[in-house]
Amino acid sequence: MIHVLILAAGTSSRMRGQNKLAQPVDGVPLLRKQVLTALGVDLPVTVALPPDLTGADLIDDLDVDIFSAACSLEGMSGTLRSAMAHLADTRAVLVVLADLPELETSDLQALLEARNAFPKAQIWRGTTQDGAPGHPILFDRALYPEFARLKGDGGGHEVIAAAGDRVHFVALPGTRANRDLDTPEDWAAWRKETGR
Repeated sequence: MIHVLILAAGTSSRMRGQNKLAQPVDGVPLLRKQVLTALGVDLPVTVALPPDLTGADLIDDLDVDIFSAACSLEGMSGTLRSAMAHLADTRAVLVVLADLPELETSDLQALLEARNAFPKAQIWRGTTQDGAPGHPILFDRALYPEFARLKGDGGGHEVIAAAGDRVHFVALPGTRANRDLDTPEDWAAWRKETGR
């Protein structure tokens, strides 16, 4: 079974005391929107939260596996390492960043369809419309051992490098694949631009 993994264990350190995953998008908190987006592909969804489970109250009524990422204080690599070990029995994991507010269910579905269309790849990665690498990223189980070696805050870059030419890129509309909002100013500018 393929699982969706939503990475939501960050500290919102640049939000000056605000939790960016609680910011409203289309009338619901961002984290809840991302979970609902992921549930739309009809696959099991795991949400990696910090050890204190900040944000769990936003999604605890939804049919998801809430995972306490004990290693998240190390950075994204720690979160990925522990979460992928938690999902070791899966065939593939579709990693979704919780702070990309423009992602749609159709974007996740495009990655899943690419896996079927290009089965020789080991990674299927979303890009912006003009080809800049981003998220979501679908990892085949053949790469799981690479996650056990991750350290620091590099995220999955080392795993992607290990896959060499076995990465298939999937262009998503606009800048959905890498439009993250890390500061109050980012959020204000995005709301002014999009009206959301």
